[in-house]
Amino acid sequence: MSARLSLTTPLIELPAYLRRIGTTTAGNLAAELAPVVGKPAAADVTVEDLLLYLPFRYEDRSHLPRIRDLTDGMAASVAVAVYAPSSTPIRTKNGKQLTLFEFTGRDETGRIRAYWWNQPYLRQTFPAERRVILYGEWQFSNRHQCYQVENPDYELLGDDTEDDVPETIHVGRCVPVYRKLGAFRARALRTLIFRLLTALGDVPDLDLPDELRSRSGLAGQLPTKAEALRAVHFPSVGANLGELEARRSPAHARLALEEFFLLTLALGDRRRRREQAGDKAKVVITDAIRARVRQVLPFPMTQAQKRVIREIVTDMTGSRPMSRLLQGDVGSGKTILALQALIIAVENGWQAALMAPTEILVEQHHRSLTRWLAGMPYRLAALTGRLRPSEKKAIRQALAAHELDIVIGTQALIQEETTFARLGLVVIDEQHRFGVMQREKLVTRGIAPDVLVMTATPIPRSLAMAVYGDLDVSILDELPPGRKPVVTALRGPDRRARVYDFIRQECTAGRQAYIVYPLVAESEKLDVAAATAAAEKLQRDVFPMFTVGLLHGKLRADEKDSVMQRFAAGDIQILVTTTVVEVGIDVPNASVMVIEHPERFGLAQLHQLRGRVGRGTAKSYCVLMTPDRISPEALERLKFFAETPDGFTIAEKDLLWRGPGEMLGVRQSGLPVFRVGDIVRDTDWLTAARHTAWRILRDRPDDPQTRLWLAQAQCRFPLTTGGVH
Repeated sequence: MSARLSLTTPLIELPAYLRRIGTTTAGNLAAELAPVVGKPAAADVTVEDLLLYLPFRYEDRSHLPRIRDLTDGMAASVAVAVYAPSSTPIRTKNGKQLTLFEFTGRDETGRIRAYWWNQPYLRQTFPAERRVILYGEWQFSNRHQCYQVENPDYELLGDDTEDDVPETIHVGRCVPVYRKLGAFRARALRTLIFRLLTALGDVPDLDLPDELRSRSGLAGQLPTKAEALRAVHFPSVGANLGELEARRSPAHARLALEEFFLLTLALGDRRRRREQAGDKAKVVITDAIRARVRQVLPFPMTQAQKRVIREIVTDMTGSRPMSRLLQGDVGSGKTILALQALIIAVENGWQAALMAPTEILVEQHHRSLTRWLAGMPYRLAALTGRLRPSEKKAIRQALAAHELDIVIGTQALIQEETTFARLGLVVIDEQHRFGVMQREKLVTRGIAPDVLVMTATPIPRSLAMAVYGDLDVSILDELPPGRKPVVTALRGPDRRARVYDFIRQECTAGRQAYIVYPLVAESEKLDVAAATAAAEKLQRDVFPMFTVGLLHGKLRADEKDSVMQRFAAGDIQILVTTTVVEVGIDVPNASVMVIEHPERFGLAQLHQLRGRVGRGTAKSYCVLMTPDRISPEALERLKFFAETPDGFTIAEKDLLWRGPGEMLGVRQSGLPVFRVGDIVRDTDWLTAARHTAWRILRDRPDDPQTRLWLAQAQCRFPLTTGGVH
């Protein structure tokens, strides 16, 4: 065919470029790949997206061992011909019926046995005399007097080989192995990717800046993009398998540096555009404003709070809009700093908006600000989805007429009907619960307003660079005086009665307790107690002398508010809940936090839950109730958590163990989809890319090459139009 593929060719159009690729096959492949690469629909998936679906491991098949060369416990690929395939029904001692499929494999040096449980369909996959490669851990069987392998990975040789695809891409070389993608197995993906690379026309090479090449430490080793794509899929003879599997080869570096550079360039450009969007909300600090701020402070500030408020004030009174991320561990006093920023903005004639992810948190902020600002002339309202239409309309009309100074709300603040007369300050609490698009929607309600983003989830530096790379960072690393560390302990099922006795003791003394469960309703798939069933049992059988409340995300908003108000007032002594209490709940009288099945939670989430206690003067406790059976890895994680009070140390470890997506734990986190780079493994490359991108935007923003890079960055990471994809 005369047409040549390009990286931007939609995958669903492959039939127009490659023979024997049908419309159904192309469509199915695109549909399977779309969610993996973060594309909204199959039609958006391109050839480049498939070429960046990288092997997860490689096998050196340049010298496949013969059967006679196997040793006990050896992990290896062996090429054999199939003989005597058979399926045998087997009944176990407990009466369970299983099916054993097995065959004998032979090469010129001997025989092996391969077998699978409950996969009878393999009888059609492995007919007699079929050539196959088996990969697994080989064990010598005294019974069968040969080496055998259980449930091995396999590849069928000579299967669907195209005229333009040599057999040597599957054997006789370092072979890429891909994770199964729907119905597409490794061999089919390898064949298709080889054909794509062969048919591909010229690959435009993003001319990486010399500074980035130098900072990466690989200046003289980085291949072109076309060379890198070929090298990551079909490495040359003698390639370093260790580097390839760790994704730290020069080819991987070339591809990772490109995506890191484009991301950080897009983040920097977004900030630059916001700063140039219009006249910044002008703010001055007078003695009268200082007096107002001092008047509402409920307690003396820590040195860390004083340092951060100076950074915030410097930003607000500067010539460019504030773009600041405020990280503070649980209970470090972020809300007091936000309060001061709100007062400064309003005293300068601006409106201020505080957006929080849940209605519970909005109501809590509203109560706190109402209490702190009592007697002040500021007009305050809360805007949430649970309000009646007439109430929402009245608040929106007041905002548009500048009859309100401060509004606290959920995502109702970013709905089209919500307009501001003079929005000068945007405060976003628990930013990791929102996406980039949601933040931008609120910011555009004003003309270059100051933006303060807050989170109590400590964010490691590499993750902050990837998600919040357009923000300056302030860190509250000091707790207010009187905050006592929470005693954390692991307890097994045999200690449950003693834990309940301790809760009774604390509640009898006038304090309160949380008991947290991972699920709301019973699940047949997970052996996890449900909060709903547990609350009934605890009230009836364990704590009949106290009031046990229930709080979870499936309750109506008014029901949640009622439960929290009763708990805050002390009418409920024991609150059985899910992770809906993870952020923003402040009940100083609560002194005990019991977390059931803590192995189901991430470390950062456990730290947030632990932060719900220790907020008053009483000594507080967090008890992790572990199940009968727990893996050594999970136990190690929980022991580390129990011994570590510092949230940033916990966050770094959580990022290392679970990865950024699971750590943030929300679909709208704004976390970009990286095809090659990994922000934990490749922090050095990410740092090099960020330094380079920001220097370029500072020194030569209007250079033609910079504009070309920016166009590619906005295509890859369209941050200004709807979030990171």
